Amino acid sequence: MNLFRKIFSSSSNEQTKAPKKEAENKYLPKKELPADELFTINFNKNGGKFLYSESFEEAHEFLREIIKENNWNDKTALILNPKLKKQFSSFDWQTTKILKQGHFLFTTCEYLIASDGSLLISSNQIAEKKLKELPKDFIVFASTSQIVQTIGQGLHGIKAKNKKSIPSNITTIKHFKSDEDDNFMSYGSSAKNLYLVLLEDL
Repeated sequence: MNLFRKIFSSSSNEQTKAPKKEAENKYLPKKELPADELFTINFNKNGGKFLYSESFEEAHEFLREIIKENNWNDKTALILNPKLKKQFSSFDWQTTKILKQGHFLFTTCEYLIASDGSLLISSNQIAEKKLKELPKDFIVFASTSQIVQTIGQGLHGIKAKNKKSIPSNITTIKHFKSDEDDNFMSYGSSAKNLYLVLLEDL
């Protein structure tokens, strides 16, 4: 049997066997995707822009590229989280904590939700501001250890981390397209042009 026939024959046999295999698979439980893979798929479906970095230096480089791509070099970054501002103190840019002076928001999040590709945030990131009051452009810096399967797990994590004082203004960002439907966790939000710089820390 020559190579062409061997390939063709193999392909034909697979096509013949496919319906039976499909029928067998129908009765097997669906294989669950790892949380990080599921988050990436759903986040991209939501219209978010995802950049994976293996080091803090690489995260810096991605941040520079995002700013350059959007012509934000002369724009001011709104940073409401003092710890985040300190973490990126060596970065060459203009920052403010005054809402009206910020062109885009640079923030962290509480958790990344795999089941729907959303970001769980609170007053730790955006104080008492409503999402619709914030700039339409977001750059979010997060790490792989913040990925959880469900919103429920994220809320439990927030409670566990903040036993003395649970943060307020807890909500999700899921709207990276203007035609998304609201749920009770994202009520009153508006679509955001969102970049996620995800740092590997596991």
